Amino acid sequence: MESSVVQIAALKQRYLPNLLARRNVVGCGIGYKVREGQRTNELSLVISVTHKVHPSALMAEDLIPAQVEGVPTDVVELGVLRAFQGSRDRWRPTVPPGVSIGHIRISAGTFGCLVRRGSELFILSNNHVLADTNKGKPGDPILQPGPADHGTGIIDVIATLEEFVPLDFGTTEPECPIAGLLATGLNTLAELVGSQHRLEPVRRTPGVNRVDAALARPMSADLVRPDILGIGVPTGIGEATLGMVVQKSGRTTGYTTGIITQIDATVRIDYYGPSALFEGQLIASPMSQPGDSGSAVLDPERRVVGLLFAGSDAATLINPITDVLTALRVEVVTA
Repeated sequence: MESSVVQIAALKQRYLPNLLARRNVVGCGIGYKVREGQRTNELSLVISVTHKVHPSALMAEDLIPAQVEGVPTDVVELGVLRAFQGSRDRWRPTVPPGVSIGHIRISAGTFGCLVRRGSELFILSNNHVLADTNKGKPGDPILQPGPADHGTGIIDVIATLEEFVPLDFGTTEPECPIAGLLATGLNTLAELVGSQHRLEPVRRTPGVNRVDAALARPMSADLVRPDILGIGVPTGIGEATLGMVVQKSGRTTGYTTGIITQIDATVRIDYYGPSALFEGQLIASPMSQPGDSGSAVLDPERRVVGLLFAGSDAATLINPITDVLTALRVEVVTA
C-alpha cells in the first residue's frame, strides 16, 4: 500500500538529521518519483543535492538508500540554493507588485504583493530584500527601483521598513555579560602570548526558519496598487499541492510559470556567507533568477500560495503564504 503524504512527512522528520548530514545534501522533501525522466504518481522522499556524483566516489555513510522504511527515495540535483537578490524600471505615479524594490543597502528584489493589517497597507517582500538580512532598522528607506536598478535618491524612496521576521542562522549576540567578560580576558591573554586568534562570544539559537519575510510602509497609500504586474489582483490565498501549476511576476525574469515539485521540504539556504535552515518549504521547477526574491507565487486562479525567496538554476524555493501572513499578522489585499 502506497504511503500517504502524512506518513512520509513523519518518516522524513525522523530521518532528516541523518540525511542532511550526508555529503552534498541540501534538502529533503516530498514529491513524485521520477523514473527514466518521466514523473510517476508514486510518492517518494526527495533528497536534493548540490550535484550528483557516482556512488563509487562517496563514502558508504554518504550514499542515499534506494528506500527508507519501504518509501522510495529520489535524488535530484538542485545546485547550491541561494537567497535571491539581484536589476529595472522606475514606476510612477503608482507602483504595482512584481517590480524592482529594495532596502537602500541591498541590490534589488521584488515587491511581492500588498497586504493589510486592519486599515493599514504594507508592501510584502523578503527580509533580505526589505531588511538587509536582519541588519535593517524600522524607518530605513525602501527604494523603487532598487539600488541595483539605479534607485538612489529621495525621489526613489517609496516606503520605509516597518518590521521583519528575523532570520535565525544558529547563533546570535550573547545576552550574558559574563560571556563577554570571559572572552575579553582570554583575548587579552592571547595577545600577551603572541597568538593571532581571538574569541567572539555567541549564543546558540535553534537555527530553524519557516519564512524570509518583511513589511514596508508606503509613504502614502495612493503610491501603491494591488494588481500584480502581468497577473492582476489576487483573489485570495490557497495551499500549494504537488503538481500544481504556479505563476509569479518578478523583477528579473518577469512573468513565469512553474510546477510544485516538492512540499514540506527542509533545505539549507546560502545567504552569501552564512547559511540558514528552513523547514516546511515548497520547491518548484526553475522559474526565477536573482532579483526575483520577494515575488508572490499564485495558483492559476490568482490565489497567493507562497512567497518566493531563493533558488538555483534547477529549482525555486517558496515560503507557504499562510506561514508568512501568520508571522507578520497581515492579510493579502484581494479583488
